[in-house]
Amino acid sequence: MSHSLKTSTEGRVLIVERVFDAPRTLVFQAFSDPKHLANWWGPKGWQTEIREFDFKPGGVWYYCMKCTDKNQGEFYGQESCGKAFYKEISAPERLVYKDTFVDSDGNLMENMPELLITMKFVEQGDKTNVITRTTFATEEALQQVKEMGIIEGVTSQYERLDEFLEKELVDQ
Repeated sequence: MSHSLKTSTEGRVLIVERVFDAPRTLVFQAFSDPKHLANWWGPKGWQTEIREFDFKPGGVWYYCMKCTDKNQGEFYGQESCGKAFYKEISAPERLVYKDTFVDSDGNLMENMPELLITMKFVEQGDKTNVITRTTFATEEALQQVKEMGIIEGVTSQYERLDEFLEKELVDQ
C-alpha cells in the first residue's frame, strides 16, 4: 500500500510526515545501518556512496549521491554530497542530526543552508509513521531548499525506502 507524503511549514521549520508499512525497528534500522542506507538513500535514479558512517552522538555520516539515470537530462552524472553530524540517538524512537551540503572532498559548501533534522519514529501497529521536523536558520533558507526540490526528492527517496522495506520484509 502506498502512503502519501504530508508536508507543512511553521516559520522556518519544514515538517514532513509519511507512514511506512513496516515495523518501527526495521524502519529505524533503515536509517541507522549504512548497508541499508546505501540501498535507498537519495532520489530514484541516484546511487549513494557512504564514505564515512559513525552512528553515535557526535558521530559523522558523510555520503555522496550520483545521478546514474540518463533520462534525468542535465542531472545525469551530477554529484551531490552531504555530511550529517549526529546529536541525539534514541533507538528506535528518535534521531537528531545536523545535515550540511559538502563538496566531494567533504568540505562545507558556502551559501548552502544547514539543516537541523529531528526525526520521530511512531509505532502504529505494524506500521511506522516517520515525522521529520527540519529547522533552517531562516525562512529564506527553507525557501531555497524547497526551490532546489526537497519535497520532490524526499517523495522519491521515500518511495525507494518503501521498496527496500518491502524487500526486507519478504526476505525475513
